[in-house]
Amino acid sequence: MVEVATFRSDGLYTDGRHPDQVTYTRDPQEDVQRRDFTINGLLLDPLRNEVLDYVGGRADLTAGIIRTIGPPERRFAEDKLRLLRAVRFAARFGYRIEPATLEAIRELRSQIRQVSRERVRDELVKMLTEGHARRAFELLDQTSLLKEVLPEVDRMHGVEQPPQFHPEGDVWVHTLLLLDGLPEQASPTLAMGALLHDVGKPSTFRVAPDRIRFDGHVEVGVKMAEEICHRLRFSNHDTEQIASLVANHMRFADVQEMKPATLKRFFRLPHFDEHLELHRLDCLASHRDLTLYNFARRKLTEMPAEQIRPKPLLTGEDLIAMGYTPGPQFKQMLAAVEDGQLEGRFEDPQAAREFLLAEFPRP
Repeated sequence: MVEVATFRSDGLYTDGRHPDQVTYTRDPQEDVQRRDFTINGLLLDPLRNEVLDYVGGRADLTAGIIRTIGPPERRFAEDKLRLLRAVRFAARFGYRIEPATLEAIRELRSQIRQVSRERVRDELVKMLTEGHARRAFELLDQTSLLKEVLPEVDRMHGVEQPPQFHPEGDVWVHTLLLLDGLPEQASPTLAMGALLHDVGKPSTFRVAPDRIRFDGHVEVGVKMAEEICHRLRFSNHDTEQIASLVANHMRFADVQEMKPATLKRFFRLPHFDEHLELHRLDCLASHRDLTLYNFARRKLTEMPAEQIRPKPLLTGEDLIAMGYTPGPQFKQMLAAVEDGQLEGRFEDPQAAREFLLAEFPRP
């Protein structure tokens, strides 16, 4: 990719992102000195069709190295988001971070807090969706940036799990394995749901007489996921979906015993394909048994859309016409009718009316 920009040199960066003063120049070498990493410091002379390299970028590309142009402390002071960008580039391209650059990231890691939450969110989402999520989070951990941007995820380290369900290891290891399975271009909501699905486990860990338990970790995890999403300025729509993925990821354990009505309502969750994919990844990152996944997928395939979300047989207006008085009971009555419809006990409005008259006698 070639980007077109005017040559310039920058003054001081007192706000950690924007130069206080910009001076335009005709000197390409002067322009390159303000850029972030050597691999991003290559210029193209379109007249000669020649690559200009004043910073050793071609050598670092060949060697697979992420290195700042000039002193790393100065480059990171200019834009503190570069602390995360170094990690993302290293993960995305499979490169290693040059020792001096790596050490500077560790020393300056707390300065990432000065970056807007929106910019941090965008960098994290890119790490999760560029196809190398596990490596990105391993590097976040190694640089201690993880403690700064997602301390809740950092607390997963060393949290043991019952080996009969999680032979792979602790919650952190399980989460890394799950991230390793995330496909490139995964949706941001699926990616964040995968990252946070077990975020409630560290605070609910206990050793019971029979085994390790995480009582209430789903409910705790939903609240934590919502707090993290709000902190990172995710949209309300994305926050709802991420929280839903956390809230429902354990429900697959009961999928074979669900009543038809319950199963169909489960399938009606918004973006159910993401719930199904998260369950698959969760299984592959632990016991690797896909029995429940295959069952749910088969049932979903077998059911026509009109069976999962059929047209209601009765409405509130129908209940009024039948002589019922409007009130809170209407919700219970309509839900009972829908249960019977989803379970195949009746398929027409008249049968639904007869059911209601028998179950909910009019005063």
